[in-house]
Amino acid sequence: MNVVQGNIQARGTAIQCRVTCEDAENNFTPDFGRLEAFRPGEGMGIRLDSAGTSAGLEISSHYDSLLTKVTSHALSWEMAISKMRRALVEFRIRGVKTNVPFLLNLLNHPDFVARNTSTSFIDENPQLFSSQSQNRAQKLSLYLANSIVNGPSVLGATPGVVSTSVEPIVPPLDPTKELHPKGLRQVFLDEGPKAFAKAVRQHQGLLLTDTTWRDAHQSLLATRLRTIDLAKIAPPTAQIQNNFYSMEMWGGATFDVALRFLHECPWDRLARLRELVPNIPFQMLLRGANAVGYTSYPDNVVYKFCRKSKEHGIDVFRVFDSLNYVENLKLGIDAVGESGGIIEAAICYTGDVSDPARGKYNLDYYLGLARQLVERGIHVLAIKDMAGLLRPQAAAILIGALRREFPDLPIHVHTHDTANTGVASMLACAHAGADAVDVAMDAMSGLTSQPSMGAVVAGVQNTPLDTGVSLSSINSINDYWLNARGLYAPFESGQKSAGADVYEHEMPGGQYTNLLFQAQSLGLASEWPEIKKAYAAANRVLGDIVKVTPTSKVVGDLAQFMVQNKLTEEQVVERAASLNFPSSVVEYLQGYLGEPAGGFPEPFRTNALRGKPTIVGRPGASMAPFDFDKLRAELQQKYKGIIIREEDLLSAVMYPKVFDEFQEFRKEFSDISVLPTRWFLSPMPVGEEISFDIEHGKTLILKFVAVSDLDANGFRHVFFEVNGLPRVVKVADKSVVSTKVAKEKANPDNKGSVGAPMPGVVVDLRVKEGDKVKSGAPLAVLSAMKMETVVAAPCSGTVRRVQIKAGDNLRAGDLLMEIEQETAKFI
Repeated sequence: MNVVQGNIQARGTAIQCRVTCEDAENNFTPDFGRLEAFRPGEGMGIRLDSAGTSAGLEISSHYDSLLTKVTSHALSWEMAISKMRRALVEFRIRGVKTNVPFLLNLLNHPDFVARNTSTSFIDENPQLFSSQSQNRAQKLSLYLANSIVNGPSVLGATPGVVSTSVEPIVPPLDPTKELHPKGLRQVFLDEGPKAFAKAVRQHQGLLLTDTTWRDAHQSLLATRLRTIDLAKIAPPTAQIQNNFYSMEMWGGATFDVALRFLHECPWDRLARLRELVPNIPFQMLLRGANAVGYTSYPDNVVYKFCRKSKEHGIDVFRVFDSLNYVENLKLGIDAVGESGGIIEAAICYTGDVSDPARGKYNLDYYLGLARQLVERGIHVLAIKDMAGLLRPQAAAILIGALRREFPDLPIHVHTHDTANTGVASMLACAHAGADAVDVAMDAMSGLTSQPSMGAVVAGVQNTPLDTGVSLSSINSINDYWLNARGLYAPFESGQKSAGADVYEHEMPGGQYTNLLFQAQSLGLASEWPEIKKAYAAANRVLGDIVKVTPTSKVVGDLAQFMVQNKLTEEQVVERAASLNFPSSVVEYLQGYLGEPAGGFPEPFRTNALRGKPTIVGRPGASMAPFDFDKLRAELQQKYKGIIIREEDLLSAVMYPKVFDEFQEFRKEFSDISVLPTRWFLSPMPVGEEISFDIEHGKTLILKFVAVSDLDANGFRHVFFEVNGLPRVVKVADKSVVSTKVAKEKANPDNKGSVGAPMPGVVVDLRVKEGDKVKSGAPLAVLSAMKMETVVAAPCSGTVRRVQIKAGDNLRAGDLLMEIEQETAKFI
């Protein structure tokens, strides 16, 4: 070949990386298991050397941990690094831990790129061992696989009811109109809350608030509407409903339900929708001193919550208190005012102002409350009729009186259509002087929701109160909601018709559907009339109180207590000193929610409390400021690798357990808000292919191929194709009772609880129960992938329990033994 060694010239650079099944964060401990997914990074200038590695391959603990060798070559060192980096980024290896994150950290380090390294380089840069892999595709596949094997996991769904097969169609945008026509929000942004209120009063015609995005689905669909379906219809909504008073879309039960059942961050929902709808005022429901929780919080929590809500896009804060207790209302009003938001103070309506026999809830009661709120400096007055009790004639009396006394104050009215009189009542309010009323898209209206938007629009058309809203334009949005509601069929309450008996039991709209659903789920549908009667009786026992979250829960809990124990109203009062009432009832009587109009019922209260302490005044007034810095430190310690935002702190303050569950769910399944609603709620059928974006510009195309038979350990393997490549997910079948006992895990908070540092096989056991050991003494020897590891005693003491024997196969963290630590001796 006439090749002479001296004539051979070195050209370019080559780099080789060995991709291994090792956990770099745990001292490169070998890992083993089934490869659920394997996609190598390939391309020009990349060479791969492996032995047929593919998805489904079982990685044994008895062989070398090498998966593949990756070699990049290019004309320069920098280009070789760039090619290697690109190849490793494209690797997708799931099911076992690998050293790929470590290799990428190394390739990205500026000293490595500059060839400024030494033998101590790795020791001097511990950040190289941190892993940033999100593993989203695998986690989302796991959620879908779990639904396929074990059925739907979203709580509150009616068993056997599935989503309809019709997909909602988003109406096209009008190319002749602006995407975001200006409206009242522009007035607020440019000139502030007072100018907004003035513009509302000067507006010609009736203004509308659309509750479809919050209270409508809270009342009809158990608050289960997901962000993805709101975001789809947001652009047409922004273009068509720009002249609305507001979109009610946040707060109330939507906050905790998003975290608890939808596994979504409510703050992210608000921010995303605000970006899509920048031109319509966003409105939220604020529970006064309770913020969006069910109890009182320190004042600094409420203030911080309002500031963050305003920053994320809330404009109108409808502030209410479940007892119309002015001291609680004042805190919410002041917090909203400090944030710069629009203060819409709400008076909760109950009773009947048109009936003189209804006692304390007469016209003077409501006018007196309104005067106190106006003195506090509110911008808008709201009448919050949460049960639909405001009859047309009462509406005319109440709104007419308020308008006469407060001619310059905007009045906004909210109701529910439980008795099917909502449209008539809202029209009566409008004619009596109300500036704005709450309505919902026709497909999401009626029953316990708000009155029909289309009916109200048509009812004032061609009159001085004309809304200026086009029926044809809102009908295009309504068509979307008509089909979108079918997706949430599993959460329909089963209510078939309106019920005028609401004027007797006075149950709030959202609670009505929840209790009806619970009764049907428990097989108590035949007792529903008795439950409603018990609700009315419980209200009388408690002194005829305002019923809205959380006081409505107090009445509901007492009603269920009466039904379960077959107690009459008279028996509850007579036996109050000996009955064990629900905790919500006891806490209400203690004053934890504030003070009701007319005071607490006596002697019922004294007898029921039996000497328990009571609170006088606002419950949260005596609370010390909450320590957010301490909570942040605790959460950062608990959820390492996750950035804890100010918003997360507020979620954790109000719902600590729910927030923890939310984080654990995200850790296991990733952000499932990206999944299409049909497959979030229902199992995919074999052969179904779906696509969805996990971030801007990154789409997953996922096809369900098959599911295996049950294996010996009670697991099934679910086979997918993800972006054309095979992927396998292992899921425990919960319908099978496994005879295999799960190994106990070591307690990381107990120094004497010794866990396996890596997966492997027990080769040798060096101690037995009762032995005394010194810190650092050998306890056992584990072997994995040709590497033996001696497990040393983490402390001195006595071996009290040994959980292993030679030959046992272990997973990382499995309990090896427990050591009772020596007690320090002092002389």
